[in-house]
Amino acid sequence: MGRSRRPRPTRLAAKLRQIRTALGLTQQQMFERLGDAETSLYRGHVGEYETGKRVPPLPVLLQYARVAGVYVDVLIDDDLDLPERLPLMTEREWVIRCERVGRQR
Repeated sequence: MGRSRRPRPTRLAAKLRQIRTALGLTQQQMFERLGDAETSLYRGHVGEYETGKRVPPLPVLLQYARVAGVYVDVLIDDDLDLPERLPLMTEREWVIRCERVGRQR
């Protein structure tokens, strides 16, 4: 395998920031929603994703998509826009969803 960098979506960082702000979450709250044993996420990563300093790994992109209620391709395809209104889950809905995912593993 080559050592060349993979292409980065140019709008990814802005979309990730847009998701967090549209949901009214702080970076800490977003970290809490994204993090689990599979994502290997650290607190400072959220800010680095939003500024484009770091590209999230696939499991983190999947979590972002789930939190926002969009398909992953909306995040990575620069030709696609996020919906104007993101599905906002209540805290209760979020807990129920997490419990279901945990049971499926």
